[in-house]
Amino acid sequence: MGFRYPAQAFDGPVRLTMAGTRISIFPLPGAILFPGLQLPLHIFEPRYRAMVTDSLARDRRIGMIQPQRAEEGAPLYAVGCLGKIDEVEALEDGRFNIVLVGEARFRVLRELDVTTPFRQIEGELIEEPVEEALAAIERAGFEREARRFAEAQGYGVDWESVARLDDVSLINGVSQIAPFDPASKQALLEAGTISERCELMVQLMQFYGRRDSDDERATLQ
Repeated sequence: MGFRYPAQAFDGPVRLTMAGTRISIFPLPGAILFPGLQLPLHIFEPRYRAMVTDSLARDRRIGMIQPQRAEEGAPLYAVGCLGKIDEVEALEDGRFNIVLVGEARFRVLRELDVTTPFRQIEGELIEEPVEEALAAIERAGFEREARRFAEAQGYGVDWESVARLDDVSLINGVSQIAPFDPASKQALLEAGTISERCELMVQLMQFYGRRDSDDERATLQ
């Protein structure tokens, strides 16, 4: 049994600005988050349990970002995404199950010298383009390549539901869950527009789809 915090508990009057913002970060290789999307996480390390506890007491916000290497204290990539804890289950042994909802991408300005067990940075929020949409030929090309990729990988997809998604939800959603290496996923996160992200996603699906059957893993690194 665990305790579930209400979705809006501890929700203080926080105003997100484009200027430098202090962000507690969760560096996790292979995990990216996009604005408007959800990311479920199981929090078990003591330092990140402390981070969640601190976040719940303040504004419920955590920055998801990838380290450049899978090692302690590794340098961070330049761009991450600020997420707000929408759901949280506090387990009896101190662990948490949480769901983050992406709010805004951020660019790392500098890492802060802190006494907390978790890392913190000063970040600058990235302003997203308003009402983005793909050209019809871009959308059709993406869906065609996605079908080929899914079939080659043996994925079952509800294509009727896919067709009902708006362009931003489709491209960002696939980018977040795509089975690519961390550098490729980071490139998707850093793409400036939905059109650029769509084009890169098509290239990545073609690249990964061409790997030999005896390759255990393809990589652009």
